[in-house]
Parts: sequence; C-alpha cells; structure tokens
Amino acid sequence: MRREGHAVTRWALATLGALLLLGVVTVAVARFFGKSGSRASIGVSIAARWLAVYVFWSFAGGLAMTYGLLATYYSPAFAVIGLLGAVCEYRAHVRVGRQRGLAIFVGVQIAWLVFVLFQNGMLAAGW
Repeated sequence: MRREGHAVTRWALATLGALLLLGVVTVAVARFFGKSGSRASIGVSIAARWLAVYVFWSFAGGLAMTYGLLATYYSPAFAVIGLLGAVCEYRAHVRVGRQRGLAIFVGVQIAWLVFVLFQNGMLAAGW
C-alpha cells in the first residue's frame, strides 16, 4: 500500500513537470515567432500561476492545521475555485487587459483567505 502512494506522488510530479515544460516550450515558441502576448502564452502563464498558488495554499493550509492554527482546511475546494478563477482571469485578460486579469487573481486569493478564516471561526466574533 505504501508503494501506491509513492506511485501516485511520482505520477503527479511527472504530470506537473510535463505541464511546466509544455508551458516553457509554448512561451518560447510564441516569443520566437514574435507573439509573446498570444492566447497560448497568456493561457500557459495563467495556468502556471494558478498551479503555483494551489500548491502554496495547500502547503500553507497543511502547515496551519499541523500547528493548530486552523481546525479545518479543504484544498479540493480551492482547486475548484482556482479553476473557475483561472477561466475568469483568462477571459478578463483577453477581453480587457492584463491588469483586470491580475485584479481577479488577487481578488480570488483574498476571498479564499477570508473564507478559510471565517470557516475556522476567526472572523465570526466581529459579525
């Protein structure tokens, strides 16, 4: 049973590595052809950003639970929110511009922090 966990971890890391490599290749090809702001380049950039922030929130949530700062943390919920946030960020970036997309990215992060704090009773006293 222990080997199955390692196989899943290796598979997940290999997939993440392949996605990052694909992103680097896509951006390099887009820049080679003089289209650094292409839709593919934007999509890869946004996907990489959301993967990184998912890892960050999962790590921070796990540490906070380990040290007793949080009672509950459910990272699959952030995966769904992150996927929706990435789609909204991409659409805003393409339609309105980079700044609006980044505003959505930051807004979702702040909303997630408020949700986690509220879920753990840290904001309930003021309500």
